[in-house]
Amino acid sequence: MTAQTTSQPRRALRLGVAGPVGTGKSSTIANLCRALAEEFRIGVITNDIYTDEDARFLRSEGVLPGERIRAVETGACPHTAIRDDVTMNLLAVEDLERDFDPLDIVLVESGGDNLTATFAPSLVDAQLFVLDVAGGGDVARKGGPGIGRADLLVINKIDLAPYVDVDVEQMLADASQAREGRAVVGVSRKQPETVETLARWVREMHAAFLGGGHTPQDPGPMAPHFHADDSEEGGYVHTHGDGDAATADGSTAGAVAGHRH
Repeated sequence: MTAQTTSQPRRALRLGVAGPVGTGKSSTIANLCRALAEEFRIGVITNDIYTDEDARFLRSEGVLPGERIRAVETGACPHTAIRDDVTMNLLAVEDLERDFDPLDIVLVESGGDNLTATFAPSLVDAQLFVLDVAGGGDVARKGGPGIGRADLLVINKIDLAPYVDVDVEQMLADASQAREGRAVVGVSRKQPETVETLARWVREMHAAFLGGGHTPQDPGPMAPHFHADDSEEGGYVHTHGDGDAATADGSTAGAVAGHRH
């Protein structure tokens, strides 16, 4: 009898996409899939607390074969599943890589979160942070780990700037300053040249990944942030990485798994 051998699936470049609610994370992924699907075999993992709506949106857009788009329902605050305990996302990525081997790129979309959301480097090789002009021209100046130290900052929906009184060039300049010169790109799905700039960055990242020239960087832990709930205290302040959270009256709340929004 000949012994059967099983080979490990090829390890894809794993790119995280984070940012606040409504900035266009799913549309950014759709833009990338449309621009790169003929060059790369791509898979997508979306994250939401209680729904697979983002995955359904991407399937409805027809940007990839539907079976290569999968949803993770985190059941807790979004940053928990991309930062504190990445197990469910890591398993989903590995399953996707195994089922559709070989994949070149896996995009992991975080659930909508605040300005400090970051991926653990154990989950992704590089991360994009997405803002949009409708959130205000000053938001890029506010900094934080996501804005300041993600591998790429995307200022999305720049075509809306005239309607919300935002100076795009100033917002991009503020973002570049906040990031100390790290990469920033302004994008509109209605301006193909901007999508191509975004796609070119991904191509370059993939080439660096294959060549061993990219090392995943940890943007740093999330800043302390407040979680509202229906308790008498009204919620609690949570700091990722210490396992505890201070309530509004200064006492401690339980583990991350108990988060409520």
